[in-house]
Amino acid sequence: MFQKICVFCGSSFGQDKAYLTAVKQFAEALIVNEINLVYGGGNAGLMGELARSVLEKKGEVVGVIPKKIHENVEHVELTELFIVDDMHQRKAKMYELADGFVALPGGIGTIEELAEALTWQQIGYHQKPIGILNVNHFYDKLLSLLDHMKTEGFIKQDFLDNLIVSDDPEDLLHKMKKFKPNYINKWEKEDVSKNS
Repeated sequence: MFQKICVFCGSSFGQDKAYLTAVKQFAEALIVNEINLVYGGGNAGLMGELARSVLEKKGEVVGVIPKKIHENVEHVELTELFIVDDMHQRKAKMYELADGFVALPGGIGTIEELAEALTWQQIGYHQKPIGILNVNHFYDKLLSLLDHMKTEGFIKQDFLDNLIVSDDPEDLLHKMKKFKPNYINKWEKEDVSKNS
């Protein structure tokens, strides 16, 4: 069942108003598709707005937040809140709770969370869908970098084929619901003779 999505996004609003609009549209898409939100538990920026938007529409929101951050921020009244010791436990708990992952616009923390979810998929820790909502081409350069990594032999095409990208929330969720992972084995023996 596809019931909970973990969303990675910024604790700032960013420069483009389209990011906030996209967050509200994504919240609406979650409600329409009866999908609950798992996120980092904060109240600021896009992540805070996403949580508020889902809650206003009577959706369920589960937050996971480290103690140190929890002590220093105001909070949205969430459906459920897990307080953990550190950032590592936060990610592990979010990954455990979610049936899939989506990155919206954000900064270093967003990229780090997305990269770890991708890494875990690549080494076989999970086979859950990972999506990018590419609002106003926000992630174009990251996608170009991933393609460059493939060209240079560091990523396999099968792995890239598992990444779901769309600029439309409904389309993204539809594709994620239908996701069937390509076989990935990061550690299969490569033909080293071609590099000799």
